Amino acid sequence: MKPILTFLFTVTLGVVAAQSPVGIFKHSKDIGNPKNKGSATYDEVTQTYTLTGSGYNIWFERDEFHYVYNKMGGNFIITANFQFIGKGTDPHRKIGLMIRESDDEKAASINATLHGDGLTVLQWRELRGAYMRDPEDEIFSPKSNYTILQLERAGEEIIMRAAHPGEPLQVIGSHKMTAFRDSVLVGLFISSHNPDVVEQALAWNVRIDRPVADDYNPGRQGWLGCRLETMNVFDGKRKVIYEKDGRFEAPNWTPDGKSLLINMDGLLYSIPVNGGPLTQINTGPANRLNNDHVISFNGKLLGISSSHETKGSAIYVLPITGGDPTPVVTETPSYLHGWAPNNREVIYVATRPDNPTYDIYRKAIDGKSLEVRLTNTGLGEHVDGCEYSPDGKYIYYNSSESGTMQIWRMKPDGTGKEQLTFDQYNNWFPHISPDNKWIVYISFPPEIPVNDHPSYKRIELKLMPVSGGAPRTIAYMYGGQGTINVPSWSPDSKSIAFVSNK
Repeated sequence: MKPILTFLFTVTLGVVAAQSPVGIFKHSKDIGNPKNKGSATYDEVTQTYTLTGSGYNIWFERDEFHYVYNKMGGNFIITANFQFIGKGTDPHRKIGLMIRESDDEKAASINATLHGDGLTVLQWRELRGAYMRDPEDEIFSPKSNYTILQLERAGEEIIMRAAHPGEPLQVIGSHKMTAFRDSVLVGLFISSHNPDVVEQALAWNVRIDRPVADDYNPGRQGWLGCRLETMNVFDGKRKVIYEKDGRFEAPNWTPDGKSLLINMDGLLYSIPVNGGPLTQINTGPANRLNNDHVISFNGKLLGISSSHETKGSAIYVLPITGGDPTPVVTETPSYLHGWAPNNREVIYVATRPDNPTYDIYRKAIDGKSLEVRLTNTGLGEHVDGCEYSPDGKYIYYNSSESGTMQIWRMKPDGTGKEQLTFDQYNNWFPHISPDNKWIVYISFPPEIPVNDHPSYKRIELKLMPVSGGAPRTIAYMYGGQGTINVPSWSPDSKSIAFVSNK
C-alpha cells in the first residue's frame, strides 16, 4: 500500500484546494469555520479522493470539519472505503460518511464515523443544536488500517453498515432521523479533533446508489442505469469506465488486455479498458444477443447466444474480429457459458423436450457431433455458469443440489462432482483466472430465491483460491443478472470487469 499512497499524495498536492465540484460531489466546503481550512481533491486516474481537514470536533452541539457533498432527496445508499494518511495527532480524528440537514454548524446530522484509532460508530444529532449521540453498544472494533463504510436512507430510518477488508458488510446500527426533510446533504467528511492540526485521509470506491423496491422488475418498469467497472482484485480498487441510464451487461476482457466487450440492445460492443468510445462488433444477422458471449482460449473465436433465428436462445460462433455467425447449437433454449481449452468445444446450459430441467451440455463446434449431457439435475434444482479451468481438468459451475446455490466443479466427463462453497449465500457464475489460481463469483443474499439471479439486488463479489480456502468479499454493490455472467478476468489475472446497477 505504501507506494500507492505516496503516489496519490504527490498527485493530489498539485491540485488546487477546495475545488468544486470534486469527483461525483457538487460541493466542497468547511463547516463551522475551523481555524485551519480544509480541502478535497479528486484523482481522475485512480478515482480516489484526498480529504484534508481540521476542526475541534464533530461533537456536542456544533461541528467543525471539511465536507464534500451533494443535495439529495428520497432514499439512497452511499458506500466508500476510507484510510487515514499518516499516524496523525489525535486518536479521535474522524473521517466517514455524513447525512446532514444543512451546512449550519449546529445542524441535525447522522454519521458513519471512523476514528483514528480504528473504532467505528454510528453517531447522530437529533435536532439542530442538540448534543451528539454516540451509543457505546454500536462500536465496530478496529482490525485493519482501513474500513468500508455504508449509510442507507430508507425513509426516516438511517442504517449504518461496515466491513473490514474481505468481510461481508454488517449492520452496525440504525436510527430514525425525524428532523430530516426530503432533501438532505450527503457526502464524505474529515475532522482532525484538534483546531491546530490538519489531517488527511483517502476515500475510494465511492458510490451513491438508489435502492429499488423488493418487487422491482426492470422488464416491466425500465432499467435505471448501469456502470461498467474494472477492479484490481488484490487491492480492491474499482474504476468506473462507462455509465448509461439504461441496460448493458456482462463484460469480457479481450486477450490483448486493451478492450472490454459488452452486450447492449441485442448487439455486442467493445470499449477501451480505460474508457472511450463504443465500437459495435459485427455479428451479422445476429441482433438479438443475450448476455452469454465468450472468447475462445486462443483468442481467435467468439461464441454468442442469440435468438435472431429461433424462438429461443441458440449458440453461434464467429471470428473475434466479427463476421457472420455459424450455428453450433440450434436446439433451444441453449445458453453459452464456456469454451474448452482445445478451442473446439463449447459448454452451455439448456433444457430439452425429454429433460425440462436445466443441465450442462458439451458440443463440438464442427456441427457434426451430437451434444453430450454432463449433469443430471433433479426436479426443482438448477445448474448454471459452467466454465472450464484453463488447464482443462475441471468444469466449474453453480448448482442448488445442496439446497442453496453453491459453487461446484466436476471433471470434463461429468464425474467427480465437488462442492466448493458452503455458506448461507446463493453463489453464482464462478470464473477462473487465466493463471488458474483464483475463482471470482457473485453472492446473492439468502432472501433471494435459490434458483433466481435478478438485477438490482444488494450483492457481493467474492474471491477464493482454486486450491481451496475461505472466500473473501472484494466488492459491495447493487447488481445481479448481467454483473459477471461471462468470463471477465484480465489476461494478467490481476483484475476483473463487471457491471453494477446504479
